[in-house]
Amino acid sequence: MITIGILKESDIDRRVSLLPSEVEHFTKQAEFTVYFERGLGEGIGISDQEYALAGGIAASKEQIYLKSNVVVSIHHQFQNEPTNSKIKLVGIFNLLFHQNRLESYSKNSDLSVYSLDLIPRSTLAQSMDVLSSMASLAGYKAVMTAASEFKGVLPMFTTAAGTIRPATVLVLGAGVAGLQAIATAKRMGAVVKAFDVRRSAAEEVKSLGANFIEVPGFTESETSGGYAVEQSEEYKQKQKELVSQQVALADIVICTANIPGKKAPRLIDLDTVEKMKKGSCIIDMAAEQGGNCELSPLHGKIDYQGITIIAHSHLASEVPLAASKLLSNNYKSFLNHLFKHESNPDQILTSTNVIANGEINHDSFRQLLEKV
Repeated sequence: MITIGILKESDIDRRVSLLPSEVEHFTKQAEFTVYFERGLGEGIGISDQEYALAGGIAASKEQIYLKSNVVVSIHHQFQNEPTNSKIKLVGIFNLLFHQNRLESYSKNSDLSVYSLDLIPRSTLAQSMDVLSSMASLAGYKAVMTAASEFKGVLPMFTTAAGTIRPATVLVLGAGVAGLQAIATAKRMGAVVKAFDVRRSAAEEVKSLGANFIEVPGFTESETSGGYAVEQSEEYKQKQKELVSQQVALADIVICTANIPGKKAPRLIDLDTVEKMKKGSCIIDMAAEQGGNCELSPLHGKIDYQGITIIAHSHLASEVPLAASKLLSNNYKSFLNHLFKHESNPDQILTSTNVIANGEINHDSFRQLLEKV
C-alpha cells in the first residue's frame, strides 16, 4: 500500500507541493493513504479541513516520516529524522549545488531521494518541469517587485506638465524566467534589452519586442539541455565590458543567469553598480548560487548609494497560491510517473534519482565525488 506524506515548508515559504484537489486524486482515485502536516495550506488560505475532505489525514512531521513511504516537500532539508523503512523523498533539493547535504541523505540505507530540479528537458517531462513552472512566475514577480522599488515609472507618461520617458529594463539571462520578465516589462511599457550567452535565445528575445545584446565568441553545448555553460576567460572579459555599459544605462536590471550545479556567473561588479543612476534597481534571482551581482546579499534588500539591490532566488514563493497550483500539478504528474515506472526506471526517473537506498545513484554526483 502506497502512503504519501506532505510536509509543510518553512514560515517564509507559503507554497505547498500538493493541493487538496491532487490529494483527492491520490486518495479517491488511486486509493492511497495521504498524510499532511498540520497547517500545511494555511499560508494560502487552505484549511486542514479542506485537506481532510479530500481524504487526507492530519499528522505531525515526525508521524509523517514514520508512517509514509513517499514524503514530498518543496525544499525540506532532511535532518536524519526517524523514518519508515524504504522511504522515498521527493522535492526540489538542488543537490548539485548544495553537495554538502548529500551526507545526511546517504546515512540512511533505507532512504531514496528524487530531486525534481533534475527533471530532463523533454516533451514527456514537460508536465513535471518544476523549474520552468517556478521560473516563469519568478520572472513575472521580479518585474513587479522592481516596479514597486524603482523610483520612477515603467511606461511613458505624456501630461500637460511634461513627458516622462519609459524606463529601460535590462534582463540578464533569457531562459524561462528571463523571457517572462521581458514579456512582463514590455506589457508594462518599458524599453527592454536582454543579454544571454546562447545564440538560440536571440530569436525568442526579439520575438517579444526586446533588443538582444550579443557578445561575440560564446560557447554552446548540445548536451547542456538548453542551459548556459561555462565560458572562456576571453569571452567573460568581453561580456563584462559590454554588460557594464548596458547596466549603467538601465533603470532596472533583472538578473536571472544561472548554471546548474555551479556558482552563478558574476555579471555586475562594484564598479558597475557605482555607474548606475540613483533610484535604479537590481533584482538578483541567482543569489542562492552566489548571485550575478557582487553586492547581492544571500537574501534580502540593501541600498547602495541610492541603488536598491534585492536578492531573492525563490520569487515564485511571493505568489504562493499561483505557485502551489503549478507545483501541485507538477508533483502529481511526477508521482504518477514514479508509481507507474518505478520497477523499470526510464530517463525521467534515472535523471532525478540522486540516492537509492542510501547510495549515490546518479552519474553526475558520482563524478563529483570522484573529483574530491
